[in-house]
Amino acid sequence: PIMQEQLVTIDINDGVADVRLNRPEKYNALSQSMFKAIIDAGEQLRDDKSLRAVVLSGNGRGFCAGLDMDSFAKMGDSDKAATHGGSETKSLLDTDGRVENFAQRPALVWKYLQVPVIAALHGVAYGGGAQIALGADIRIAAPDLKMSVMEIKWGLVPDMSITQTLRDLLPMDVAKQLAFTGQVLSGNEAQKLGLVTQVAEDPHAQAMSMAREIAGKSPDAIRAAKQLFETAWHADAKTGLELEAELQAGLIGTANQREAIAANFAKRAPEFNDPE
Repeated sequence: PIMQEQLVTIDINDGVADVRLNRPEKYNALSQSMFKAIIDAGEQLRDDKSLRAVVLSGNGRGFCAGLDMDSFAKMGDSDKAATHGGSETKSLLDTDGRVENFAQRPALVWKYLQVPVIAALHGVAYGGGAQIALGADIRIAAPDLKMSVMEIKWGLVPDMSITQTLRDLLPMDVAKQLAFTGQVLSGNEAQKLGLVTQVAEDPHAQAMSMAREIAGKSPDAIRAAKQLFETAWHADAKTGLELEAELQAGLIGTANQREAIAANFAKRAPEFNDPE
């Protein structure tokens, strides 16, 4: 059951979590409480062993318009600029002893989940909204999506973990171009650049379909595959090659791996257990 007043809703069916930013009247813009709601949603899913995949989308006319306009209004008001170094900014920069701060977490929380996260993007994904989408493993966009690394418009740099996400998708010159100009890309343009994975007329339906396909695979192997790429992509050869071998050894001969083989030979749908 979904309560309308929740800023982020989660609906789980057959191991697929349909997670929606739910501040439609504001284009799901990022207020302080929206930051917290997105982080809480991701962390709530973290220990769910029955979870197989996540689809992340926005209710209303767009995915996420980025930082709430009120925040920019406060920054621009010179009298308040001094106090802005106070509570709100400070709490966004608070790390609670982790590597990432509060502002970086709404994007990274999806990267840190053990299961695949597919972002379904429509309308706008601006600034912080684009960066949250970059925290997903896969992005499916509507052709007419408007996506932008928009922070330069407000005299800022992108600071919601873009250093950890964009480097895996774009060459540095293209990343710089987007950050320097704030250029707005359509879904089709974003896909040509490699910023989104696929374009679909109905990104949410396509993302749910892909999530259900993933949910039908061995959950141990899916989690291992995400761990493998996340860990090894920027590591040295030894780390990557050893992790391949180690994860594979941990999968071979397990109940779920034997079930994958048996189901294939019997031409039936597999029935997997939740991971340990």
